[in-house]
Order: sequence, then structure tokens, then C-alpha cells
Amino acid sequence: MTFSFTESESYLYTSESVTEGHPDKLCDQISDAILDAFISQDPNARVACEVSTTTGLIVVIGEVTINKGYVDVPEIVRNTIKKIGYTNPEFGFDYESTGVLVSIDKQSEDIAGGVDVSLEARSQENTATDPLDTLGAGDQGMMVGFACNETPELMPLSISLAHKLCKKMSDVRKNGDVPFLRPDGKAQVTIEYSRGKPKRVHTVVLSTQHDPDVSQDKIETALFEKVVNEVLPKTLIDDDTIYHINPSGRFVIGGPVGDAGLTGRKIIVDTYGGVARHGGGAFSGKDPTKVDRSAAYAARQVAKTIVAANLADRAEIQLSYAIGVSKPISISVETFGTNKIPDEQIIDVVNRHFDLRPGAIINDLNLKRPIYSQTAAYGHFGRSDLDLPWENIDKAKIIMDEILN
Repeated sequence: MTFSFTESESYLYTSESVTEGHPDKLCDQISDAILDAFISQDPNARVACEVSTTTGLIVVIGEVTINKGYVDVPEIVRNTIKKIGYTNPEFGFDYESTGVLVSIDKQSEDIAGGVDVSLEARSQENTATDPLDTLGAGDQGMMVGFACNETPELMPLSISLAHKLCKKMSDVRKNGDVPFLRPDGKAQVTIEYSRGKPKRVHTVVLSTQHDPDVSQDKIETALFEKVVNEVLPKTLIDDDTIYHINPSGRFVIGGPVGDAGLTGRKIIVDTYGGVARHGGGAFSGKDPTKVDRSAAYAARQVAKTIVAANLADRAEIQLSYAIGVSKPISISVETFGTNKIPDEQIIDVVNRHFDLRPGAIINDLNLKRPIYSQTAAYGHFGRSDLDLPWENIDKAKIIMDEILN
């Protein structure tokens, strides 16, 4: 099998990221802040929290079951909006004046029953052979993990650079280096590949919300000096690299005033920038019994370990589950022709070294902790600035030694 990506002399691929002030990302951060608050009170909390926003309004809906503690949801909403930077009424949206509506019910008893006691444990044969067999998956679906050797963090270069550009835009706004920036913004990076290897940055698009009295020239100069030149590797840019900075010409109206927002709508930003397939649902606001989240994290660790162990240059893992069933329905591996050993042998390695039952994933990655807010902007994967358990590749050396021997 051949792939255009690996055979073409010039292949363009684009990924985008958004800043923490983007309305969809604002909703993700509120959802995960609420999740962290509930888990802080009760590590076994069942949480499914969705947020939507528009001008002057935040709506929080979902299902939560908690056995102890109390969470002041409106306070968490306002604190999150403040932290992001919507502090000035002149922005048209701020943490003090926005309305907050909350409608949260308990988790469905039907769903809870299948998760608390898996099909294996409920069956007449009772095939649940250890305690980890008793926790059923919180939903059906397929989850995907990916890794490649394009960057030190084993992520696609396009999404890695897009995240770093967005993070830098927020940093220079918050530290005062570029004081006329406002919270909303986006970055888009196109990479030119040659036979599957990054060759150069082809195009960069930056759009940032700004104060009304700032000229386009001033915005371009500041973003080149403080963002582009600080983030993009000099070895990947040349005289032909194309830059579009605020190509609409004006971006004063932004955030929820300019565009309604919704939890989970930036799932491609959250994952691999479109380089890998995506299955299942989004992440933010979901406790780890929801395999949409926890199994996607486990799949990332599996894929990253495969690449780190030099079993393949690129690896995509798909896991699938049935609601209320502990064991995965299927595990598949795609290495896009970059495998150093047969894919069947890689699957055997995965089965022997990774326990992909939901209960095992939660235990192995220690997921019953308030660690989720920090992932809600700038990606859930490849975060070298965070200590995330699914980025751990300690098993890579063990696997390498095993293969060599």
C-alpha cells in the first residue's frame, strides 16, 4: 500500500489551534474546571458537564452524581472566565456581569448500573475474574490515539506549532508584552512535507482579537517580533514562507460576543490537528469512566510508546468499547508502512504490555484526580509543559529490550 503523504515530493498539511479566549475553548475550560471541583470533593464522582455561551450568558447543563461535598458552580464559572482574561466590560463580555444558568441532574440510573457492575460481572457465568473486570465502559464507541516522530513530544508538527503560537499569543497578552491583545485568537500552520518528512513551514495564519484603536501595522509588527520569531524554528522558515496576520483586517468583536461557544466543538484542536482519525466523543467535562476520554488517553500512551520504542515512525491506535462491558471490543494498529516489525507483532506487544479495560486505565494513569483543567486549552497530548500520565513512555525501553532479545 502506498500513501501520497510518504510518496509525494511536496505534500501540504494544515492544522489549527485556538487561544483560551476562544468561545469554544472557554466552554471546555469551564467544563473541566467544574469536573475538577467535583473530583476534588469525591474522586468517584460521575460527571458529564456541558457548557454553552453567547453574549452575556453562560449555560451549564449535564449530569452529576456525587456522594460527598459541594461545588459552587456559578463561582467556578466566573473564576474561570476571569482567569482567561475577560475582565473588562469594554470587551462586551466579562466575568462579573455575565449571566450564569445551571441545570444539572444526576447520572442516569440505567447508565450507572452498567458502569458500576459490568456485563462480565452481571452474566450468569460471571467472567469477572478480578476487581478491574467489574467496571464497565461508560459508553460505546471507538477511540483513537496517535504518535509520530516529527517532534520531540512525538506529535504532528503542524498542530504542535499551532498550539505553541496560540499559547505564546496568550502569554504576551497576559504578561503585558503586547497589551492591546484581547483573549480570543487562532493560529493555523501549513507544513510542506517531502516523502513523509517535514521540509518547511509553508504558511502561517494568525488571528487575534485586539483593542479598537490599534493599527494593522502595529499588530503585525508585534506578532512577528513577540510570537512568530519566538516560536517558529529558523530551520523551517524561509523567504517563501507565507504569513497572514489578522487577514480579516479587524478583530475587535470576539469571544462569546462574536461567536457562540460550546463544549467539545474543538476536539480536532484537542487531539492531533486532523492528522489522525477521531472516534467517540469529546473530552472536557467528562469523568474518567467515560471512555471517550480515558481510553483516548490510553490510546495516546500506546501509540507514543510504539513510536518511542522505534517499532514504527507513525502509529495510530483504535480501541472500541461497548457500554457496560469491561474488555475492549477491538484493538487495531495502523503504522502507515513505517513499521520496523510486523503490525501483528506490534498488536501482540500492545496486548501484553497495556491493560485497556476502563478500570485498569483509570488505575494505571491515576485518573481520579483534578488534573483536567490544565488540558482544556492548547491540547491534551504532547504537552511537555505539563506532567500528564498518558504522556509517560517508561514502557518503551522495556519493549525495546524485549524486541532486541
